[in-house]
Amino acid sequence: MTERAIDTTTVQISQDNLSIVAYLAQPKESGSYPAIVVLQEIFGVNVHIRDVTERIAKLGYVAIAPALFQRQAPGFETGYTPEDIEIGRGYAMQTTASELLSDIQATIDYLKTLPNVKQDSFGCIGFCFGGHVAYLAATLPDIKATASFYGAGITTRTPGGGQPTVTRTSEIKGTIYTLFGMEDASIPPEQVDEIEATLEKYNIPHRVFRYDGADHGFFCDRRASYNPKVAADAWEQVKQLFGQLA
Repeated sequence: MTERAIDTTTVQISQDNLSIVAYLAQPKESGSYPAIVVLQEIFGVNVHIRDVTERIAKLGYVAIAPALFQRQAPGFETGYTPEDIEIGRGYAMQTTASELLSDIQATIDYLKTLPNVKQDSFGCIGFCFGGHVAYLAATLPDIKATASFYGAGITTRTPGGGQPTVTRTSEIKGTIYTLFGMEDASIPPEQVDEIEATLEKYNIPHRVFRYDGADHGFFCDRRASYNPKVAADAWEQVKQLFGQLA
């Protein structure tokens, strides 16, 4: 597949009394494209998330990464040191499911105002914290395809407290792919099994990928846990999933 030339910019999304900063990447060529919301790790809309956003746009999508910590830490982005992890986790713990869903819906509503976006072809992809949030976002009526990478805690909690996110599975409207590394200590195999069983229970179109030898963060080429072979396979699965939106 030939990569498309793209434009990138930072935009502001109005949400109640909040202005959400988002990184937008889109094909230069005029046309009508599906749109993908990219959901960050705990490290903010950093170099890795911007790179993923651009990679998706080069495939022929309008891609946007809203700052999920806009309320807690405007402009926050960082690397992957133990100190960075602690700071990012602190901000993630301050988020709530209702605010996250509201901000993602506002992002979708913004995308609908763009002349090159198909009005009924939206997907999302998320990693780490964003992988959990993507599972939540899959419950939004507009989302037709979701890729959730190593989202920890889906079976045990939800942002801000309340019933675990897995209890919302019946609300998922489209297709969801979940991707896990089997060496990921933050997501025991029994949790992956529970997610799969729940998706099957509610007849949600899905695929669950279990990658042997892969750790948390296997897709991020800026982390020590990066696994090039697994990341390449996962990317092919994502392309297949989002290809359904075209």
